[in-house]
Amino acid sequence: MGALRPGRFPLTVPALVLGAVSAVLLLQTPAPAAVRPPRLEYQITTLDNGLTVVLSEDHSAPIVHVQVTYHVGSKDEKPGRTGFAHLFEHMMFGGSKNVEPDAHTSFIASVGGQANANTNEDITVYWQTAPSHYLPLMLWLEADRMATLRVDAQAFAREREVVKEERRMRVDNQPFGRLPELIYKHAFRVHPYRHPVIGWMEDLEAASIEDVREFHRTYYVPSNATLTIVGDFDPDVAARLVQQYFGRIPKPSHQVPRDIPQEPAWTEERRITLEEPWPLPVVVVAHMVPHDGHPDSYPLHMTSKILSDGQSSRIYRRLVYETGIAVSAGGAANIIEHPNLFYVVAFVQPGRSPEEAEKALIAELDRMKNEPVTPHELQRAKNQFARDYILGRETTQLKASQLAHAVVIHNDITTADGEFDIFQSLTAADIQRVARRYFTPENRLVLTVMPRGQSH
Repeated sequence: MGALRPGRFPLTVPALVLGAVSAVLLLQTPAPAAVRPPRLEYQITTLDNGLTVVLSEDHSAPIVHVQVTYHVGSKDEKPGRTGFAHLFEHMMFGGSKNVEPDAHTSFIASVGGQANANTNEDITVYWQTAPSHYLPLMLWLEADRMATLRVDAQAFAREREVVKEERRMRVDNQPFGRLPELIYKHAFRVHPYRHPVIGWMEDLEAASIEDVREFHRTYYVPSNATLTIVGDFDPDVAARLVQQYFGRIPKPSHQVPRDIPQEPAWTEERRITLEEPWPLPVVVVAHMVPHDGHPDSYPLHMTSKILSDGQSSRIYRRLVYETGIAVSAGGAANIIEHPNLFYVVAFVQPGRSPEEAEKALIAELDRMKNEPVTPHELQRAKNQFARDYILGRETTQLKASQLAHAVVIHNDITTADGEFDIFQSLTAADIQRVARRYFTPENRLVLTVMPRGQSH
């Protein structure tokens, strides 16, 4: 799950109406999840230059999806150089030796396809989907910019301004837009997860063209990339094309650095109160939890669904419908490559106090420790996971993302399918065990953000 975004929590509606609906829903027993979906079929290999290649046939439609995942995200950035991974996502569309600036997406669009990219804390992904007979074009375009990207001062200056404006639009000028930044800045002391993916504005302004070129030389190499192809293709033909276009890219002479400072374990509760120009107080209760793929991560994901997935979840029901403490409430288990946060949040109702919201949030976390979840809640959460699992592989792009995530983050492609059975076998005891382990006072951050001038 990603970090909290503005607008994640739905607006409140009359509590009497939804309270009645919620009561009816709680009396219903959810049906067991559907039969396990078919497993993904794939071939995986590694070229001599270190590029990992995953091929997965899907002849349900005459299209093919090509995705290149670079194992570099905002956590690989150094202090004072934040935002580079996301900035470089933009730079990769700035042209190469054989392709003019912005022509990559134009080529794909001209044949009826789509292309885009995205960056998060751990990876940067470039993708395109087009009619299947354009597979050679897509592979050539990706190989060309991997090998011969044009990193010039003019493109750098242009894209930096684009990213700065993107930050203003998505973060600085949005109501509660800085909340994710505040949570992570104060939760982490040394790990780069404390920096936003889009970067701090002062770092973007201070970046130089040589900084960007060094970033490219370090991380944009075949041995730090996974090429995933899903769709309507002949695997022998695809393998030959991959070798033809990517195989000639030289193997890097260096090892990609992974010298990322590890966050020390939390040993005492921290309480922080801030002021922001917001209309309502916000209360966040956060706990440090382990990385994606850790045995405890699976019951923690399930815990997050029970606590905060939808308007019938525990936290929304308690803080919004039943008590009216919050205008909206929820949370997330941001379980990614390195240990990260499990947090719950309340946007405090006018006339109610942040102290009430904090007490109610902690009470719901403590309840997970003290009482086993009900069979109804556990089955509902499993059904929600099965829903997410099925919807998360409906298209060639989503299938490619599942396979690439298993390879890059888990270093084990079998987890693309294997996690379904892990989630479906979880018990109430598993959930209570991880709640007792991680939802402790010494492993807790309480962050209160007051409207400016109302701190008390």
